[in-house]
Amino acid sequence: MKERFTTKRFDKALSVTLNSVVFRSSGQDLTTAGTYIEMTSRILEPALLALAVLAIRGRIKR
Repeated sequence: MKERFTTKRFDKALSVTLNSVVFRSSGQDLTTAGTYIEMTSRILEPALLALAVLAIRGRIKR
């Protein structure tokens, strides 16, 4: 009997789900590490931008 739950299948399912629900896929063929780096950067970029705006706002208000 064939294994239904494997690491490879889980990784593919997670990637497809996250790309379709949360992220917009870039359309490039990336490695697994590249895909996760892209997903992480899409989460961190808005947060870092918000922190930069707050830092600039704090400097201007002084």
